[in-house]
Amino acid sequence: MLLEREAMDPLLAVERLAGLQAQTPHTWYIGLWSRLDPFDPVEVGELITDRRGVRIALMRSTIHLMSATDALWIRPLVAPAIARSLTHHAGHLRGIDLGAVASAARAVLEAEPLTAAALGHRLLSRWPHSDPTALAQAARAHLGLVQVPPRGVWGRSGPAAYTTIEHWLAKPQGPVMPMETLVMRYLGAFGPATVADAQAWSGLSRLDDVFARLRHDLAVFTTEDGREVFDLPDAPRPDADVDAPVRLLYEHDNLLRAHADRGRFHKGNTAPVLWSGEGPIPGTVLVDGLIAGTWTLAREGRAVQVRVRPLGRITKADSALVRQEATSLMDVLTPRATSREVVIGTA
Repeated sequence: MLLEREAMDPLLAVERLAGLQAQTPHTWYIGLWSRLDPFDPVEVGELITDRRGVRIALMRSTIHLMSATDALWIRPLVAPAIARSLTHHAGHLRGIDLGAVASAARAVLEAEPLTAAALGHRLLSRWPHSDPTALAQAARAHLGLVQVPPRGVWGRSGPAAYTTIEHWLAKPQGPVMPMETLVMRYLGAFGPATVADAQAWSGLSRLDDVFARLRHDLAVFTTEDGREVFDLPDAPRPDADVDAPVRLLYEHDNLLRAHADRGRFHKGNTAPVLWSGEGPIPGTVLVDGLIAGTWTLAREGRAVQVRVRPLGRITKADSALVRQEATSLMDVLTPRATSREVVIGTA
């Protein structure tokens, strides 16, 4: 949906994208703004308050906005990737029955949503010689925990408080779906893609056998460098000479998190350095489908500025399109600003 914004129910768009990475409370809204027209952030926020959508740790053990329906069946499939997050806490959890920790955490969180810190200290009453952070992470790894509103709702704020997905939706997790279903959903959003791409997106390993079982149901291609890529047979595959419009992607946009090889999004053989590790993680500027720079939003009182840092030369015509897109974004993000400015720096 980056070649042309579409008029689509935001919940359907989230499902079509196989979820949105959403570990920040609000920047993921830009992921839908980049793809939908019309776009109403208040309507999107209602997905969470109406419990049609949830923010939950899934692929790569990171928080995603998912439809409630998808979250229920995808969570068990990506559980191994989430469980690996406990590696750093193994020493503190040695000798502890993690199933018992999960059961105790479920009882606590279904009685009252809590932050991870508060949950960890509650669990200390039963495991006083452990580490509260490790106990909370054990609960996260073994339970499907959703962040409850107002966290993540447009125009509102609140602590990252959790309860179980079953309690929040008043539904049990559904029957275990085959891994093929997850791979097909991935390809529907991000194909053509390699097995390694699907593994990078999901955080799972050993998907070769899954692709082998699906091979006869997929379109299979070989890239110029000899890699095998897969796609849904009827998926759109625009020609290389199709012009892609300028887009401003948020810092964790799915497009740049869904492939092991991000070379398709930049020129040359080396991925550009987009972030030095200092300051906020910038968003990405796409020009004709390739990374052309980064952008950040700065506020001073009611004055707002989008600062664009090109990674190379941007033509005058493309600069005008970047300004237009950045101005539209500020209209959505900062409707009460008294002044707005787009500054495009030098490469």
